[in-house]
Amino acid sequence: MGNIKDVIDSENQVEQDARAKIKRPSMYKVVLLNDDYTPMDFVIEVLCNIFHMDSDNATETMLTIHYKGKASCGVYTADVAETKVDQVIRFAQENQHPLMCTMEQV
Repeated sequence: MGNIKDVIDSENQVEQDARAKIKRPSMYKVVLLNDDYTPMDFVIEVLCNIFHMDSDNATETMLTIHYKGKASCGVYTADVAETKVDQVIRFAQENQHPLMCTMEQV
């Protein structure tokens, strides 16, 4: 049986090997797209309720969407990003707005 130093070195090597094998998940940004029909107040409501932005940040993001055609609302793992996109589209449809939302890999 090896000495304590060998055991500790072995445990450290196993930990380092495990860390090397762990891959960070791919990240995706959720993007809201401008349209000519969805009211600005509704976009702000979406940004506050779904993306948990404060009023000032939501207003700034809404204006970016309005003037530049789109804006990122946050960066998430794939599952969370898909959920956010679905929530936006469903909420927009329930309120009869054509607001569109997509996700793009970062």
